[in-house]
This record gives sequence, C-alpha cells and structure tokens, in this order.
Amino acid sequence: MRVEVPRLRIAAPVQLSGVAADGAMALPSDARRAGWYRFGPWPGSGEGSVVLAAHVDSSTQGRGAFYRLREVRRGDVVRVALDGGRTAAYEVVALQRLAKRSLPLDELFRRDGPEVLTLITCGGRYLRDAGGYQDNVVVTAVPMGEPSVTSSSAEGAEGL
Repeated sequence: MRVEVPRLRIAAPVQLSGVAADGAMALPSDARRAGWYRFGPWPGSGEGSVVLAAHVDSSTQGRGAFYRLREVRRGDVVRVALDGGRTAAYEVVALQRLAKRSLPLDELFRRDGPEVLTLITCGGRYLRDAGGYQDNVVVTAVPMGEPSVTSSSAEGAEGL
C-alpha cells in the first residue's frame, strides 16, 4: 500500500501496524513510512475509520512521512494505493490539532458507521521532559467513490 496527498507532495509506503507495548498504535521505525492500523477497517471497505499514522519527524531520520500533514486543506485529495492496482480516493473534510491526553480514541478507531480515512501524526509543542509532542494532528477524509483500478484521479479543490 501507499498513501499520497498530491498537493502537499506527501507520498509514503504503508505497512501494517498494531499496538505498541504502551497501548498506543505502533508506528513504523522508518519515519518515511506510514502505518495502517491492521485491527481496524481497510481502505475501501465501506465502513469505519481507516487509520493511517506516521511520524512527523525523527531526531535521527529528519522529516517524517507526515511532516507536511498540518498544511492539509479542506478539499485536498488523499489517495491510498491498494494491492492489485486499485486506488481508494478520499476528500479531506477536517483538520484538527488535539491534545494527546484527550484524543477521542473510540471515534478515531471506530469499526462501524460510514467509512472515513483518518490520518494521524504528532504536532503542537515539543517538550522533551514531558514525553515529546503534546498534540496530534488529525485529518479526516471521506471516500470520493468506489476504489478504482486506475491510479490516476483528478485532484480536488485546494480547499477553503
């Protein structure tokens, strides 16, 4: 799998991710990769919150896969290339910065209801003594139609 936000030139391979020892979603050790929460819905499944998360940066690797995610705009297109040459396209409908300690995990990782794509990375202030970034950048996008076999789709409006 691969995730792309063309307007921001975000393009990252996606790998399966589970749960870390501390109970949080595990992220790939390679900051240039995104992780798909494998215990939730898959892209194009038609229901629930499909969660892809990636590092914003790394002290040893530099900028992460979702470094520019905080620049996303309403209307931006997000494409997820799936196995077999299919692509699921989504349109961004919301960008939020939420305190890590108050993330609505039940909503972000829900397995039912209408399908949404949820992209997550770190953001806000970085406080080394307090465990790093204090917030998460959370992007919500809705499906633009059925997954297609072609990987080319028109970019959406640049947003508001």
